[in-house]
Formats: sequence, C-alpha cells, structure tokens
Amino acid sequence: MAVVVRNERGQVAVGTGPLDPADVVRVARHGAGVRLTDEALAEIARSRAVVDALAADDRPHYGISTGFGALATRHIPVDRRARLQRSLVRSHAAGSGPEVEGEVVRALMLLRLSTLATGRTGVRPATARAYAALLSAGLTPVVREYGSLGCSGDLAPLAHVALALIGEGAVRDRDGRMLPAADALAAHGIEPVVLAEKEGLALVNGTDGMLGMLVLALADLRRLLTTADVAAAMSVESLMGTDAVFAADLHALRPHPGQADAAANLRALLAGSGVMASHRGPECTRVQDAYSLRCAPQVHGAARDTVAHATAVAGRELAAAIDNPVVTPDGRVESNGNFHGAPLGYVLDFLAIAAADVAGMSERRTDRFLDVARSHGLPPFLAGDAGVDSGHMIAQYTAAAVVAELKRLAVPASVDTIPSSAMQEDHVSMGWAAARKLRRAVDGLARVLAIEVLTAARALDLRAPLTPAPATGAVRDAVRAAGVPGPGEDRRLEPEIEAVVGLVGSGAVVAAAQSALAGHVLT
Repeated sequence: MAVVVRNERGQVAVGTGPLDPADVVRVARHGAGVRLTDEALAEIARSRAVVDALAADDRPHYGISTGFGALATRHIPVDRRARLQRSLVRSHAAGSGPEVEGEVVRALMLLRLSTLATGRTGVRPATARAYAALLSAGLTPVVREYGSLGCSGDLAPLAHVALALIGEGAVRDRDGRMLPAADALAAHGIEPVVLAEKEGLALVNGTDGMLGMLVLALADLRRLLTTADVAAAMSVESLMGTDAVFAADLHALRPHPGQADAAANLRALLAGSGVMASHRGPECTRVQDAYSLRCAPQVHGAARDTVAHATAVAGRELAAAIDNPVVTPDGRVESNGNFHGAPLGYVLDFLAIAAADVAGMSERRTDRFLDVARSHGLPPFLAGDAGVDSGHMIAQYTAAAVVAELKRLAVPASVDTIPSSAMQEDHVSMGWAAARKLRRAVDGLARVLAIEVLTAARALDLRAPLTPAPATGAVRDAVRAAGVPGPGEDRRLEPEIEAVVGLVGSGAVVAAAQSALAGHVLT
C-alpha cells in the first residue's frame, strides 16, 4: 500500500494509502495544494473498468443503474443515467444555514479525494483529477451548516462540493470572494465534470466532513491541553499552592499515561520558582490544595487519554475507503454500511465532554484568584483599588458563561438519531452535529484557558518581589509583550482577553514556556 508523500513544490501527494493528519491540517488550514500519485490514478482506472462493465449490464446495480436510498428499486435506463447522477448531486445539495468554515470544507474535500484515490469508488481518473484541481486552485465550495445526519456519510456537505465540480453553485476563491462556480472553474482552466455512472454517488457518500473536523480538533486539543498545564502551573504558583502532589512516584501509583505526562509538565513548569520556595519551610501549613489545583494532572491527563483514543479512531478512519456501493479489490461491487458515522460520532462527543471538564477546572482556578478568602493575600478581584476598581471580576463571569455553554455542548449528539429516507435510513449517527459542537467547544476551551493565563499573569506580578519560575515567568512576559499591561486601575478587558486568546490559539503560550525549559519537552 502506498503512502502519502510531498513533492518538491510542497504539495500533498494523495496515493492509495492513508493520509497523514499533519497533511490534512496543511491542506485545510495552510492552503497546500494536492496531486494524485501515478499509483492512485492506475487504481482508479482499474476500478472504473469494473463500473463501465456493469453499466452495460441489463441487471440492476445500486448507484449505477438504480435510484438511491428508498428509491433503489427503480431501474434507470441507459439514456437517463447521466441525468441520474446530476440529479443526485443537485437534490442532495440541500444544506441550509451559515457557511461552514473554509478549513472544514478543504479538509472534507481532501478526505473525499483520498477515498477516490484508493480506487474503491469507481470514479473516472479525470473526475478525480478535477477534484484535485479544485483543491489546488484554492476554490472552496460554499457549504452550509445543516444538512448532514452523519449516515450515508455527510451527504449534503459533500453534495455542495460536487455541485461546484459540475460547474454549479458558489465557491470562494483564495481571497475569500464568492463567485459562481462556473466562472471560477473557467478562470482556473478547470472543465466542469459531466458525471458518469456511479460518480455522483461516489462524490457524496463519505464520513469526510466529520472526520476532517475530528482531525482539526485533535490538532487543537493537543496544544490546548499543554496550555492547560501551563495555566494550571501559573495558578498553583501564584495561589501559593504546593507542587509536592505532582511527584512522579505518586502518579506512578495510578499509571494512566496522560496523567503522568501532565504531572511531568507541571513539575518542569514550576521548577526554580521563587514563589514556591517562599513557603516550602516547616512554617507552611498548606497540607492540601483545592481539587482544581491538586487534581489538575488527573483531569488534564484523562483528557489526554481521551485524545489518544480519538486519535486511534481517526487513524483507522483515515485508512478507510468509505463509499456505497464499493468496488472491492477483487472486482466485486458490493453494498455496505461503512458510511455510518458512529465510530466518529462517539469520540467527537467524548472529546466535547473532556473539553468542558478541563475548561470547568480552569474557570474554578480563575475564580480562586478573585476571592480574598481563598487567594492567600491577593487584593479583592486583583483590583488596583478595590471598590473603585473591579479588576478581573467580570473576566471570571465571561469564563463562567463559556463553561456553561460547554456543558450544554457536552450533551451527546450521537444518541439522537432521527430516521430518514422513508425509513430506509432508520438509524443515523449525527456525527456531523457532534463535530460541529466540538468545534465550538474547542474554541470555548481556548477562551477559558486564556482568561486563566491572563488572570494568573496579573497575580504573579502582584506576588513581587517573589519571582516566578523561569517557564511561568516567560509566559507572563509573553502576555505583557502582547500589549497587556500589568496590574493597575481598571481598563477595557475585552482587547486584553482577545490578545491572550490569540497567544493560546497560536501556540505562543506553550512556546514561551518551552523556551525557558532546558531539560523537559512539554507534551
């Protein structure tokens, strides 16, 4: 089985093997182009010959000479089969609502192209080439929020992409301008595809949207969980907590790998802290910290292990060829149920639960800074002149509001099946809906962590002349360098929060902490 490689121009070459998740991110977020390998084109041609033979057969074959879904019993004569495929795409392009983000559409397109490249779908090489050309030209079809039930794949989203491929509907170019698909294709020298037997079905029948959103979310969550460790270290430090509970031998007693990684991060991040050293002596009466400080490795670690499980599921799906019917390697054309999104829907929901819980713990740490009964000597709400100033009081409100939303988003979508297609599709996955709410959950987690970092940075300043650890101090300095001043009288917090959200999202918070660590790589 071939693997995906990059050519000299930095494109992602799509072959018969699974895509690397990093390449999905490159194409989706960074506009990398694509090309089909010679091996993929040969395999596509081989399976197309099977479909062409069946197209000439008098017997009905699903997707080739029959209707679709509950209409599969209708035999379609040869002279109407081109119309059959075109009608499928037009009728299934029934999405509604706001536009889906361009990175999601590009991920969806790349993953559908990857399945086409396996040769299991029966499309023509020219159709696969045109699909690749659409991606490489930076033309992103307009896809709408609602329309997929996550069974028979992401039908409506994929149909909107297929619609652009045949020169209908709308696309956005690299500059974000919306154009009629026909005009955009012509401007880039791409001929609209006239669909042949089986091709319309092959273009719309996959789990590519929910898988694309899962791959992107996993990339984000890995960064955010490391950020959560950084934020927790800053909070433990500036709330005068103890780092004794992060000792390696204590965590070895409960051998969850994510927990061990989180505890190792916290130990490294707090090493060399003057704040921590100030209360290590026998006079310190702090025996146990609150759970939001003491149990950070357990919660962050459980989230890491959830990400690891979801990564394994995504890896298996990246190696899959999802279509119905499918052209098998030995030349059979068989109906199947591999398009059902349950494996993805479950882990998408699971990740939303983890994101909500990590955010909830972060918000509790933020809240401790603001209450004089729990902040160990910090001013009320970290205000410059408490009473005249409110400090970070309402920043905590914002974090709490986001956490409340994340709890609602943690309600699983994958258990909420609604039968469709005249009861032919009587159990669906809702995987697309699970993926959409996970995207909102990931964004919310980033915002809650940013508020904790912002608040902890102010608290570290208020602990002067005690000095922070090199790593936490580097993060505090990065916050200041981003244009967020230190403690003082009240000022607009919105731009400060958004500045730190940007640092969290770009990975700058983790990078700042890592720059001050000599012997430990944050994971």
